[in-house]
Amino acid sequence: MKKNSKKEEEDRKTDASSNNPTTTNTTSTTTLDSRFNQTLRNVQGLLKGRSVPGKVSITRRSDPSDGSSLRSPDIHRSFSDSDAGSSERMENSIEDGVQSRSKPNTNSAVNKQNVSVSNTENTSKEVQKHTMGARATDSARIMKFTKELSGSTVFLEKLRELAWSGIPPYLRPTTWRLLLGYAPPNSDRREGVLRRKRLEYLDCVSRYYDIQDMERTDEEINMLRQISVDCPRTVPDVSFFQQTQVQKSLERILYTWAIRHPASGYVQGINDLVTPFVVVFLSEHLEGSVDEWSIMALSMEKICDIEADCYWCLSNLLDGMQDHYTFAQPGIQRLVFKLKELVRRIDEPVSRHMEEQGLEFLQFAFRWFNCLLIREIPFHLVTRLWDTYLAEGDKLPDFLVYIFASFLLTWSDELQKLDFQEMVMFLQHLPTQNWTHQELEMVLSRAFMWHTMFNSSPSHLSST
Repeated sequence: MKKNSKKEEEDRKTDASSNNPTTTNTTSTTTLDSRFNQTLRNVQGLLKGRSVPGKVSITRRSDPSDGSSLRSPDIHRSFSDSDAGSSERMENSIEDGVQSRSKPNTNSAVNKQNVSVSNTENTSKEVQKHTMGARATDSARIMKFTKELSGSTVFLEKLRELAWSGIPPYLRPTTWRLLLGYAPPNSDRREGVLRRKRLEYLDCVSRYYDIQDMERTDEEINMLRQISVDCPRTVPDVSFFQQTQVQKSLERILYTWAIRHPASGYVQGINDLVTPFVVVFLSEHLEGSVDEWSIMALSMEKICDIEADCYWCLSNLLDGMQDHYTFAQPGIQRLVFKLKELVRRIDEPVSRHMEEQGLEFLQFAFRWFNCLLIREIPFHLVTRLWDTYLAEGDKLPDFLVYIFASFLLTWSDELQKLDFQEMVMFLQHLPTQNWTHQELEMVLSRAFMWHTMFNSSPSHLSST
């Protein structure tokens, strides 16, 4: 009897719940955007690396075709300072969030509410754990890095997984050399290879840089002159880069690289790409804030080693995106077009507003791809961003599209309120000066989620 009465009571509660108008209203007002944001928070809390394969089904949207074509921006192939312009839980959370966006009416009201309440509770716990427990996980992450780097042979795929979510600063120099293929995974060979490559760089400097102008062609003289003009403009808000010896090192690295890569030569913007390497490899020898560093505290031998490391890492990075810097920079134009398509699929109102105002993506995104966002975010965040860049390896160019879409749509609401001129000014001077690692991690988490959603379904990104 007791069992039956208990069962009847539960049935009455269930009926009351299903007939409760408040519950029904709450469920019906659950918007697609809230589910999308909820999925994003789940990813933010659960993200551990890039090893988790995405399994997401998305309903194809019937967007109109976009017949706009790309042209090179009316600029020289350069930019200066004054330019105007693996976890199952994670898979399930993404699948549930995305499928609920495309099929909002397939479940009953009660089931929807249960799922919503359950997911909200889980999300809040995961986000709280992620934000409050970040420091607590540092020691565990360091142990994983140390274990991976101390082996006789480093497994690069495992290292990439760890590096994607950030590298401990004191392990960053070694990790970057390995990720870029400059240092070999075999620890027995590493010291010998680095010594040989550093000597090779010095030989190139003496052969191409340490010569008289009369031994250079007119084109080489003009290129060296342009580099010498650009070096003082590099990261002007960081006083360290205003030191004469630092600028001389940049000049040697850039000129030597340009001579050895005649297909592109020197393109303004490449000077920015050297700076993360300079800071990371100097951090092995200098302590404290970058603004307090003095390169004169180092011996010439150490400076030459740092230059060599920067040169070879820059070379290996750009080898994967050579057509970004050849004539007309077709690689960048191609990625800008992909960015436009991706934004149209993710946030149609913003895309439509920009199109109605006549704003072309090339007018602002060209610099993003050319300088890899170095000019758009505070410099102290650049090395963390580059941890993810380098962890992507050969897939970096395509993943940049997702990072930049996430970056742009950070200001989705603001952009829809601006006219053409206001948008141009806003996008050239984005309000990132007070950004911390939290904002950057959100950009990367969104990029990861969208990549998981769209990359395995390329037809969603093609015009129809």
